[in-house]
Amino acid sequence: MTLLSDTRYVFIRYMTKLIRTPILLFFSLFQPILFLVLFTQLLSKLGNFPGILPPGVSYLAFATAGILLQNAFGSALQSGNSIVSDIDSGFLQKMLVTPMSRPAILLGRLTSDAFRVVVQTAIILGLAYALGAYVTTGIVGILLIFFTIAFFGLAWSGISLALGMRTRSSETVFAIGGVITFPLLFLSSALFPISFLPTWVQVVSKFNPVSYAVDACRVLMINGYDWGTILPAWGVIGLVAVITLSATLYQFRKVVS
Repeated sequence: MTLLSDTRYVFIRYMTKLIRTPILLFFSLFQPILFLVLFTQLLSKLGNFPGILPPGVSYLAFATAGILLQNAFGSALQSGNSIVSDIDSGFLQKMLVTPMSRPAILLGRLTSDAFRVVVQTAIILGLAYALGAYVTTGIVGILLIFFTIAFFGLAWSGISLALGMRTRSSETVFAIGGVITFPLLFLSSALFPISFLPTWVQVVSKFNPVSYAVDACRVLMINGYDWGTILPAWGVIGLVAVITLSATLYQFRKVVS
């Protein structure tokens, strides 16, 4: 029970920190909400052109899945900044000299990240619903979207945490994260249909894990339970998670030692 209780302690600690500084939640949501409210309205007539969007699908409904992934990216970057803050303040060192389970330090951090992404996803989906975008698969589909986004956020948090422990610089984490995030987002099917993109981008998109995660969320919103899209997406996200969390564990062992 030590692992579970210690993970719960770290989870509550990070949740309490988030509640006491709600501005972190606001700024991580600001850009996705801006995209949802403004960007989708600017391109709302994209559906009027034949062959670009599926029949009867608005650009708002199409882009919501991509905006959810964009939010997961932004929230995951905060993980690296947070671990840098814990190192600089000496809090991580204090935890390491206690009998606390070492895996619980990372598990508490990662589970708090996943929970925060789910809350943010619920806010964005609620706003999208108010604007006219609906999840055709209902409550079960929404839960599967939560799982997919949280799983994706967990994998991306691994990169952010590894960078934070390696560089011990919030500025470096933010800079490197931004350089990686935006190319992956725009070289995917997140914001535009694949057929609308240049040929070379279409090729890159097929190997982009963001496209798999976006497509899984999009079919749950628009088409239904297309397991031929959903299951491969979970497999790709799982592979990314294995790689990124292995890097996180390696860097954490170096910090502990």
